[in-house]
Amino acid sequence: MTTPETSPQETSPQRQKGLDMMSRVYGWDMQDGPGDFFAHTADQLFGEVWTREKLSLRDRRLLLLGALAATGQVDVAEIQAGAALGNGELDGDDLLEIALFLCYYIGWPQGTKLNMMFGEVIKKHKKAQRNSG
Repeated sequence: MTTPETSPQETSPQRQKGLDMMSRVYGWDMQDGPGDFFAHTADQLFGEVWTREKLSLRDRRLLLLGALAATGQVDVAEIQAGAALGNGELDGDDLLEIALFLCYYIGWPQGTKLNMMFGEVIKKHKKAQRNSG
């Protein structure tokens, strides 16, 4: 997002703060994107909410995984689980424990779907670690 103070090639401090946090959260270099939706995501969600100091990134990730599981967004939870493993915030045993715990709150079928997805994410993560080392 450009403002009168920034050129199209120049990133505002707020946007850069959001991009930096997005890179930390997802574990890859996040580039600027077009449109209002990306602007709100980068500037507000990641530049303001994810950068607040009270909760750790791990705390936020746990809350987000619970919210995603409760709303049936297993596809988005898969992205978060992979990032949590890659960033060392959670390990495979943590993810499996989360799935078991959440079964009692989100229902067994939904929790089972989450558990199966976590198993696949863990396998992919282990394979990537073997291939990189």
